[in-house]
Amino acid sequence: MTALVPAVERLLDLALEEDLGLGDVTSEATIPATASGRGTFLAKEDLVLAGTAVAIRVFERLGAECRFTRADGDRVARGETFGEATGPMRALLAAERTALNFLQRLSGVATGTRRAVEALSGAGGRTRLLDTRKTTPGWRRLEKEAVRAGGGVNHRFSLGDGILVKDNHVAACGGVGEAVRRARARGNAMLRVETEVVDLPGLDEAIAAGADIVLLDNMDDGQMAEAVRRAAGRVLLEASGNMTLERLPRVAATGVDFVSMGALTHSARAADISFEVGSPA
Repeated sequence: MTALVPAVERLLDLALEEDLGLGDVTSEATIPATASGRGTFLAKEDLVLAGTAVAIRVFERLGAECRFTRADGDRVARGETFGEATGPMRALLAAERTALNFLQRLSGVATGTRRAVEALSGAGGRTRLLDTRKTTPGWRRLEKEAVRAGGGVNHRFSLGDGILVKDNHVAACGGVGEAVRRARARGNAMLRVETEVVDLPGLDEAIAAGADIVLLDNMDDGQMAEAVRRAAGRVLLEASGNMTLERLPRVAATGVDFVSMGALTHSARAADISFEVGSPA
């Protein structure tokens, strides 16, 4: 049996309940209870695979078996069959939509992430790609796993994972420097302090106050290049805001350490995957 963390099992509970709360009246009316069958997963576009463990668990929950010939993070070509499920035909049909919802969504996140990683690496730099907390409620663990499958790096999972002073913290504290000093003095000493700035004077203030990482929010390419020059390696620099695939090589060329993109998760397009069953046995 595939073991998933409790949070994901609870998510599967909700997904199956909303789809099967009243049963599958169509299959119950048309498919004999004794019928068994086999279904295959087909990539209808080039994609990076993610979400296989969840899809396997969906079929297990309903009494069928599922296995994949490709692993999360693998490229799958359009037209390629990369997995199958076998068991009672009613179970296959009941599991199909829920399994595909997870598989398509997570493969979409992984595919988009891989494209962004390749856009950054094409500039020949060392800039790494980060995700954000702009995730589907309840899906954060899965979507961040999909980002890793695509070659990205996870930023904070939750508000307790790291100190990140945002614009509203700055406003509430009266300035970047004061916010950073408070975080440094009162925060968990084991956590690095990151702060968001919107201009170069804010960067200078953050460095002087002892920030470890500075997030350059919505700066243009020239401002980012100047920020790298001013920081001179004293802090790590993260660029964020208005990032597109076309822009990423230019951002990497400025020398920033990280680029964070909320679009990796909040705007990911589901990958086109189908599940086709044969005649019942």
